[in-house]
Amino acid sequence: MMLLACGIDAAIGWPAWLYARIGHPVTWIGAVIAGLEARWNRGTPSQRLRRGALTTGVVTGGVALLALMVHLALPEGWIGILLGGLLAWPFVALRAMHDHVAAVAAPLVRGDLEAARQAVAMIVGRDPARLDAAGVARAALESLAENTSDGIVAPVFWGCIAGLPGIAAYKAINTLDSMIGHRNARYAQFGKVAARLDDLVNLVPARLTGVGFALVGPRPGASLRVMWRDARHHRSPNAGWPEAALAGALGVRLSGPRRYGDRVAEEPWLNGEAPDPEGGQIKRGLVLYIRAMVLMAGLLAPLALV
Repeated sequence: MMLLACGIDAAIGWPAWLYARIGHPVTWIGAVIAGLEARWNRGTPSQRLRRGALTTGVVTGGVALLALMVHLALPEGWIGILLGGLLAWPFVALRAMHDHVAAVAAPLVRGDLEAARQAVAMIVGRDPARLDAAGVARAALESLAENTSDGIVAPVFWGCIAGLPGIAAYKAINTLDSMIGHRNARYAQFGKVAARLDDLVNLVPARLTGVGFALVGPRPGASLRVMWRDARHHRSPNAGWPEAALAGALGVRLSGPRRYGDRVAEEPWLNGEAPDPEGGQIKRGLVLYIRAMVLMAGLLAPLALV
């Protein structure tokens, strides 16, 4: 099922005409989260914590239960696998990941910094107007590394373990984290459980993604050493692993200080002794991304046959 879902998405992505007609399952989950947050995110800090935990449980449990009912209703054999793959397809994002990052690389390579800033604003939260060419390239590569884990490897990992309930529940958790798992006054308590749960379910996939990037790069040993040395210094317990591995594979530095609105986050460098990336390194990063996805499929195929 997971191999088929990845194959469909790599071939056609999630078409705009389909999104216009029915939206997307992740946006459906997001609408439920937004409705519960508007209703329940109030009261004292302890009340917000409890209600946030309840929101996380209701959304994750409800999505998993619905997916389990569908999974159990699938017929046996190849027809069931085909239907399951089609249903799992919306929860992976191979083509969208590539296309969004490629949209940053193209203008940056030709020297159109403003267009590159507009493209990178679609995939990162930092202020693009303050980014120079190196900052845009770093942001694009960091997004590529982190979202390869969150958007592809992790859902496929949990889908392989638990089928449709696994991949759907993971996407619910990840969507909860992206919407309410923020460290600010509004979400610090309400989104705490969602953020911690997202950290937990990404522990293994993030490290697998990092190893994947290292293995498909030109210097696996150096990339693995950078990952092992620098990943733990990242603000996230998981994102640093694929980001550090990609930095080592490309021979560039990533992370470092960045601006969010009026706030400057003094983040440590990953592979800090290396130079800043340029537009060409984004294209090289996309080549490694494709190789990593081929590696993932190559590892899953024999398991599926067994």
